[in-house]
Amino acid sequence: MLEEERPVYRRILLKLSGEALMGSQHYGIDTAVLREIAEQIAEVHKLGTQIALVIGGGNIFRGVSAASSGMDRSAADYMGMLATVMNGLAMQDALEKFGIATRVQSAIAMKEVAEPYIRRRAVRHLEKGRIVIFAAGTGLPFFTTDTTAALRANEIGAEVLMKATKVDGVYEADPVKNPLAHRYERISFSEVLTRDLKVMDATAISLAREEKMRIIVFNLNVRGNIRKAVLGEPIGTVVEENNHA
Repeated sequence: MLEEERPVYRRILLKLSGEALMGSQHYGIDTAVLREIAEQIAEVHKLGTQIALVIGGGNIFRGVSAASSGMDRSAADYMGMLATVMNGLAMQDALEKFGIATRVQSAIAMKEVAEPYIRRRAVRHLEKGRIVIFAAGTGLPFFTTDTTAALRANEIGAEVLMKATKVDGVYEADPVKNPLAHRYERISFSEVLTRDLKVMDATAISLAREEKMRIIVFNLNVRGNIRKAVLGEPIGTVVEENNHA
């Protein structure tokens, strides 16, 4: 392996939105997009980096939206958790087509399709070179998959939480509405919370800050960005504490 291709992270947690799997569709899973994302993850896996995934369920069902329309919030959130299991199984199938051993661990018991979430077992899978997909959120309502990602990243001892989005980092305002909005290369957790920047929900940011978990936000739609992030190349926005930029 070339020196410049050595990953700077031994173990990562990659957070994907469910919407990332839709492609140009209005809902569901675009299998071509799924395969492309899986191929990028497989490229990183070949570098020797241990990879865990958390995938949202917004392409199938959004609990918050359903709750705002009158559905009981707990029921809506549980439905959203089930949507993440569907996405996890789809990603597992896509990754295994590239010859990568993969395990789906669910926070809600469903032994016929996924392992139960057990931290030590998850770590062991990672050590054996398997990709672990954490599904069904935290298993509890009122928590987002962003919070799940921050929680699981800390539990498994990941060195970084990588959030792959549809924009190339964290902006001071919505870049779609304000093309002149400034993009931060680095920003602190405290600034994210104070400025109410929509990086991840406040619970996830607070948890990451307390445990000093670095977050990298980057554009998933640019092929090779996952690899670049793992190699330590300067892409997107780095969120971490004690930032004075």
